[in-house]
Amino acid sequence: MNSIIEIALARSADVPIIADMSRRLVEVGLPWTWTPERVMRHLRHPESMVITARSAGCDTSTLAGFAIMHFGDDIAHLNLLAVDYRHQRLGLGRQLINWLERTAVAAGTFTICLEVRARNPVALLFYRRLGFLETGRVPRYYSGREDALRLMRDLRHPLALPPD
Repeated sequence: MNSIIEIALARSADVPIIADMSRRLVEVGLPWTWTPERVMRHLRHPESMVITARSAGCDTSTLAGFAIMHFGDDIAHLNLLAVDYRHQRLGLGRQLINWLERTAVAAGTFTICLEVRARNPVALLFYRRLGFLETGRVPRYYSGREDALRLMRDLRHPLALPPD
């Protein structure tokens, strides 16, 4: 596995890879909604941020993960986060979230919310370990098929962000 991880803003060339990763890693068993067109809209939207994590090896660079977040006036909404299977459980998801949280605070946004499949215990544990709290349940949120749990994290607490 490649070792060096670089987190940066996504590029147009990343869009089809991000869309494919969403279909393979997030939207399993659901209709594909994060198509290249939708990802591109977020990439171009001035209030959205699409970031990537690249694993750099000797002579190649691999997209290891990504996140998409939309910034509102008071709340940022994490739309999508995925880490390729080969790079999971190495802290990469945490690095992506940390990057987005710092960006939110710099923008004056101190609350992040998201939805996660109610039947995804791994994702729920991941977000809970990062300090996200459950705020509600949305029946049939995912294509009318699966419930979602709404989670929220308040970044105003002095210990909310890890040290630089």
